[in-house]
Amino acid sequence: MLALEMFRSLPRTVAGKAMGSRMPGILSGFAAPLRLVTIDPPKVERPGWARLRSRLSGICGSDLGALSGHTSLYFSAVVSLPFVPGHEVVAELLEDCEELPAGTRVVLDPVLTCAARGVEPCENCAVGHTNRCSRITVGHLAPGLQTGFCKDTGGGWGQQLTAHRSQMHVVPEGWSDEQALLMEPLSCAVHTALRAAVPDNGRVLVSGAGSVGLFATLALRQLTPAGEIIVVAKHGHQRELALEFGATEVVQPAEVLRRVRRSTGAFQLKPELSAPYLLGGVDVAVDAVGSKQSLETALNATRAGGRVVLSGMPAAADLSAAWFRELEVVGTYASSQEETLPNGERRGAFDLAADLAELEPVVQLSKSVASYPLHRWREALDHAHAAGRLGTVKVAFDPRSSQ
Repeated sequence: MLALEMFRSLPRTVAGKAMGSRMPGILSGFAAPLRLVTIDPPKVERPGWARLRSRLSGICGSDLGALSGHTSLYFSAVVSLPFVPGHEVVAELLEDCEELPAGTRVVLDPVLTCAARGVEPCENCAVGHTNRCSRITVGHLAPGLQTGFCKDTGGGWGQQLTAHRSQMHVVPEGWSDEQALLMEPLSCAVHTALRAAVPDNGRVLVSGAGSVGLFATLALRQLTPAGEIIVVAKHGHQRELALEFGATEVVQPAEVLRRVRRSTGAFQLKPELSAPYLLGGVDVAVDAVGSKQSLETALNATRAGGRVVLSGMPAAADLSAAWFRELEVVGTYASSQEETLPNGERRGAFDLAADLAELEPVVQLSKSVASYPLHRWREALDHAHAAGRLGTVKVAFDPRSSQ
């Protein structure tokens, strides 16, 4: 089968890390540790597993971070190279899998939990907190925190992959592949919104208006008692989308503290040779980018005792505000098979994401997904790196296409 494969290359990783931010084009050129290959399809050797044909697979910020060398070495222990990337996956079954017949369209929960690995449930999987699985390096699979980061399963950037029944969610009839593709990032947004623990009528800041920020805004508006939601957006088209997805107001990065100060009555301080910050601010801030600047904006705009949610994979930042203002800094990774809503109801993140995916802003957004065949991978990655500037929210691979 044809697939894009990420491989270990220290020189390319160093080159991407050193020059990628200044010369993004090299991340889809000579510095990318990625290659188009013809390899054998992954094999199914255990009950509950099945082969799938990839129909559409998104390019996520974590994929770009891995290719550019900006992902922390912390994660090197929970991946196995070489692997086929692609964890946002819409696929069809090539064979029956338990009660699902061949041909069924599914989206994947990519986390490779205890159930997928054939081991006894860990303490987190046992209560449905599958995104916190403690056994993502053991069992009958090679280490891999998710499908798309494990050499044994394949990933969506290949024509075929394998998955366990516990990972599969059936695509509702009438949905396009593009609409289904948004379910996985929407499920992550659901988890982010619920981890935010927004108080009644709480003020929320969402730093970033790419797909992560937009979906987080939608989930915050639909699933929590948030009042004012201020979204930070760099580009004009993001402003319109953020308002459609539930933002009260959208501001440029340079305007954030001034706007929050005006609405909360906070005091702004300007330290020497450092970024300004507030005494006072929003109740909750969500960093939906993962850059140093975005995280520090979230930290510096949150009131003492407030909560900062790391939705984008975080970069190094000055954590002085977290110490001085006693902020709760919480991570939000993937999604859980058991989420708790503010009213106490418990539902799976993918079930909640399916409800959000039927809302009109999401349906309309799905029509703008840009897809590429595998052999145009350099062009696709260039597009994904520049998606914000170009007005694209989601770029994906269609492994079936040759055009």
